[in-house]
Amino acid sequence: MRILVTGSAGFIGFHLAGRLLRDGHEVAGLDNFDAYYSVRLKRDRHALLISEHADTDRFRFYENDICDRAALERVFAEFAPECVINLAAQAGVRYSITDPFAYQKSNLEGFLSVLECCRQARQKPRLIYASSSSVYGGNRVLPFSEEQAVDHPVSLYAATKKANEMMAHVYTHLYGIQTIGLRFFTVYGPWYRPDMAMYLFADAMTRGDPVRVFNRGKMSRDFTYVDDIVEGVVRCVTGVQFAPYEIFNIGNNRPELLLDMIGLLAEGLAVTPRLELLPMQAGDVPDTWASIERLHAKTGYAPQTPLCEGVPKFVAWYRDYVLGNP
Repeated sequence: MRILVTGSAGFIGFHLAGRLLRDGHEVAGLDNFDAYYSVRLKRDRHALLISEHADTDRFRFYENDICDRAALERVFAEFAPECVINLAAQAGVRYSITDPFAYQKSNLEGFLSVLECCRQARQKPRLIYASSSSVYGGNRVLPFSEEQAVDHPVSLYAATKKANEMMAHVYTHLYGIQTIGLRFFTVYGPWYRPDMAMYLFADAMTRGDPVRVFNRGKMSRDFTYVDDIVEGVVRCVTGVQFAPYEIFNIGNNRPELLLDMIGLLAEGLAVTPRLELLPMQAGDVPDTWASIERLHAKTGYAPQTPLCEGVPKFVAWYRDYVLGNP
């Protein structure tokens, strides 16, 4: 298939583009190398992707922003994707409190550009897009299932992801575009984002700084290793039993205590962490847990990587890339 991956230099996009190429697809990557976090990290991911697939002509890259509608239209016209996987977005729950307009621009205007390009395409592609577990907001019934109402977001980031799901529904209803929204649950692994908790904790531990732990450590997360996330996305690319409009959770289906993750991280880094126990931070939630029954029923998706195996893989990359390249 011809598959367009937006955000291909991002954490998930980098891993996904590589997997699609290994599977034999023709892939176009698109990224604007936004400076929200380390541009060097994004460039290094991209360079590795290029080097690992230098022997194929099945990868092309566009350095564009999804908010640049004219440029995106040219990409669609030239590449004619059969499937579009939109991972480009302004990420980060906490940053949405300090810079809300970044989310309006990328997550709403940018996503609308993607929808419009899909609508105008001669052969409408399947659109798979990143939603988020954050849409569950203040829900307290665990595990989170797609049947639950998601009307109470507690961050602007979550609100934009809920808006994406509603926008996709409209375009499916009006224009017949098949859309699949994936609610990702706490993805982690090698080439991780430096604004995420596991990376921040590793930084603090290796510097000897206190590890800032919110809600005094009384939190759990459905930590999902990136290869398992990629496997779920690929199954949505190749699957055939989908309705015109779908929403799926994609997680590990196993909540883990935040303090247990910190313990595994400290063990891997061979340090004794100093914990600074703090109150709950605005926009955060105490627990997440994905029901994956719907995705399993449609695709056979079953995650394979428990936290005790995934954290050491992250630590190995962190030691090599971060500590080995100061």
